[in-house]
Amino acid sequence: MKLKNMNKVLVAGLACCSVAATLTSCDDLFQPALENNLELSEMYSDPTFARGLIDNAFLVLPYDGSSVSDVATDDAVSNDNSNSYKQMATGTWTSQTNPINQWDTRYHAIQYCNLFLENIDKVKWDYTSESLNQMHMDLYRGQALALRALHMFYLLRAHCGMVNGQLMGVPILTTYLGPDADFNLPRNTFKECIDQIMSDFDEAQEYLPAKFGDVGAADVPAKYTALGGNDAEYNRAFGNLQRGKIDATIIKAFKAQVAIFAASPAYVSGGAMTYADAAKYAADYLKLRGGLAAVDPTGWTWYANKDFIKSYKFTDPDPVEIVWRGNVGDSHSMESDNFPPSLYGKGRINPTQNLVDAFPTASGYPISASGSGYDASNPYANRDPRLHAYILTNGDTFGPSSSTINTQADGTTLDALNKENGQSTTTGYYMRKLMRDDVNLNPSSTTDQRHFGARIRTTELLLDYAEAANEASGPLAQVGGASFSAYDVIKAIRARVHEDGWQDPYLESIKSDQGKMRELIRNERRLELCFENHRFWDLRRWKANLTEGARGVSITTSGTGVTTYAPINVEARQYADYQVYGPIPYSEMLKWSNLEQNDGWGK
Repeated sequence: MKLKNMNKVLVAGLACCSVAATLTSCDDLFQPALENNLELSEMYSDPTFARGLIDNAFLVLPYDGSSVSDVATDDAVSNDNSNSYKQMATGTWTSQTNPINQWDTRYHAIQYCNLFLENIDKVKWDYTSESLNQMHMDLYRGQALALRALHMFYLLRAHCGMVNGQLMGVPILTTYLGPDADFNLPRNTFKECIDQIMSDFDEAQEYLPAKFGDVGAADVPAKYTALGGNDAEYNRAFGNLQRGKIDATIIKAFKAQVAIFAASPAYVSGGAMTYADAAKYAADYLKLRGGLAAVDPTGWTWYANKDFIKSYKFTDPDPVEIVWRGNVGDSHSMESDNFPPSLYGKGRINPTQNLVDAFPTASGYPISASGSGYDASNPYANRDPRLHAYILTNGDTFGPSSSTINTQADGTTLDALNKENGQSTTTGYYMRKLMRDDVNLNPSSTTDQRHFGARIRTTELLLDYAEAANEASGPLAQVGGASFSAYDVIKAIRARVHEDGWQDPYLESIKSDQGKMRELIRNERRLELCFENHRFWDLRRWKANLTEGARGVSITTSGTGVTTYAPINVEARQYADYQVYGPIPYSEMLKWSNLEQNDGWGK
């Protein structure tokens, strides 16, 4: 742990990019040039400086909007040969070359939170009002506790693992470690880590409102009116301007994320959670959003709901589909990376045939099922609408001028299969999800469009509940205080992508079969959350097959007009059984004798 020289604190005015750039060592992070240093005591009279500690912990949160880890799974490959996840998936993953390493960044953020929490009571947040001072103290204490828990979760997910047959976590830090502290810390158990995360979330909820937003005088909590507080003060501390920060509803979603993780097959031996627990935590969140009413009819295309995105203001409440929003703003970077080359993109994320085959037909049946209506000679017709919403298949139209995308092996444009190394598709498909089709990348007339990012979506929580309820009590049981079952959730999620009145005979045929429902829930999760950095972690927590090779399709048309779809093997997946869990960084193992490496990773 590179934490030993943390005897100075960053001034809050440091630029965001500078913070991100200094996360490689604590010497850099906490000992920049002298002109950028202020003594810790400065924060007591300068709340802006104090808030900077929490801002730094927020800025380094991982953002799951880039699709990067999907290319290390059976869902996608990258056409960039230097992509670190591509290299990891094809056999180069070690404790020294580890794209999922979270060790330094998460511990740095936890140190920020600990330093802040140990000094928050000394900060004068407002000199004019005792009640407003208390409101701001509660606001930032709640944020710090929630952020510490969230960073701990990301750290644990990346580095927990089996040590001599026992599931171990990581060293827990709940106090700030100064330069003279003992950094040679042993690992805590997995359960101790989960308990600490949930404890921090529980305490954070005590200080935060269910949702941020302006209120009237009658709705100001009694603990603040007792200090003389009013609605104007409350709205300044907890009103519309605070939307985007972590509130108590978001924390309930975090707790459900942690619970489904801890209850999964790869982690259940740690004794921290059961699937019944996970169902309850997911139900607790969903009840706040109206139960099954949380199934937003347009939730599956939230990123392309253009009218909403155009009119959205940062002080507006988020739609029911969005638990916690991500970045909102004008850009074209996602499109530049992933548009097909005929639209001036790099075509980086190439969906696999494996994923395409996971989309059912329009009837809801898997394509392999008898009576599904699947036609191998016309494979993209009569399919679940999500296929063409999320993946560009041969012949689809896309882009600001609705251009036809030809991915055939005998195609003449750069969009064709393997036409140009590092730019064209390697699987016969391009990614469509997450992107705005009205972005123009033509160098002579490039335009940005507004994007609405999502850190957590309600669909994820619905699928968490469905998985946990089915595993705990079967497809038809109402679990954890919910008024709906796993079957009810999956029925609503599948129906929303079709026209009113659509029937789901396949779901009805398996609704009493726990094993078949498990397969369907996992497949629905694969489809709904594709390209959102879930598949990599889901396969591992399920202890599912990590080595299924990535497949594609070579499409050709003969001189007589007959089109052939030939399967191709694109990229092998080379993972050992122990790589269900990630390693402790090699550099840390060299420094600290009390650290133990996860089984299988060597030093």
